[in-house]
Amino acid sequence: WNDCVDPEDLEAMWMDPAVRAEWLQVGETKGQKVHLSRDPDGQPYLTQTEMKAVADITVRRHFDSILDPEMICAIAELESDRKPLIMKYNKKTKETGLGILQIFAKTAEWLVGGQGYQEYNVDDNPDLLHKPFINVYFGAAYLKWLTDYQNNQRSEEFVVRAYNGGTKKATHKSTLPYWRRYLAVKDALPSRNHGDAGPSGFHPTNPASPGSNTNFTYWETRASPEDMEDMWNHSEVGKEWTKSKEERGKVRFSQDGE
Repeated sequence: WNDCVDPEDLEAMWMDPAVRAEWLQVGETKGQKVHLSRDPDGQPYLTQTEMKAVADITVRRHFDSILDPEMICAIAELESDRKPLIMKYNKKTKETGLGILQIFAKTAEWLVGGQGYQEYNVDDNPDLLHKPFINVYFGAAYLKWLTDYQNNQRSEEFVVRAYNGGTKKATHKSTLPYWRRYLAVKDALPSRNHGDAGPSGFHPTNPASPGSNTNFTYWETRASPEDMEDMWNHSEVGKEWTKSKEERGKVRFSQDGE
């Protein structure tokens, strides 16, 4: 962490109660280097607790808390699985997305020069977009721009779909699967599950006992087979569905106490 954040950012992370508890639990010590988690392939990633803190701090500092940090967290799940070093080449735009929110260097430069987001200068060093706070700053700035696109207040669906496919594709069928996955991932975030700080996931009601008349709504009635396959293949969603003993072809929607 010390290699990819400024000292004040690291201090802000330590000040977050959930992050502090998580770091202390794994043996980190304030004043010493803090280790990034790594996946089985050795790729560093942010835990969901860390991701939530970065989003919260960024929104609070720079956006007057008018953006939803959970939107940022859900998009981070879809774009990169919270991996700051990831790079993906986009064949349509012929640009490479960088970092947690897959920001294009040109987009960051435009936000700095054309929209006044000048907290960080990435013109000479786009690799700075791999740093979590810088990446989330520009991703949030772009989301903020989308919320007021053409001076009209836009819906969450428009913003998310436009983030995926551009403003011209915000209502096109090609971005609908992304929106559906976004809703599922956002619903699975720990902060939406009564403060659970563990792995994200769905919490469907317990299977109905024999003879009960409980009626479940199934994902398969709301999503295409292709969308369902994408959902199963998403690491966090597939893991939680398996944990909740869901079966392919019969995945239940989460239900609240009512």
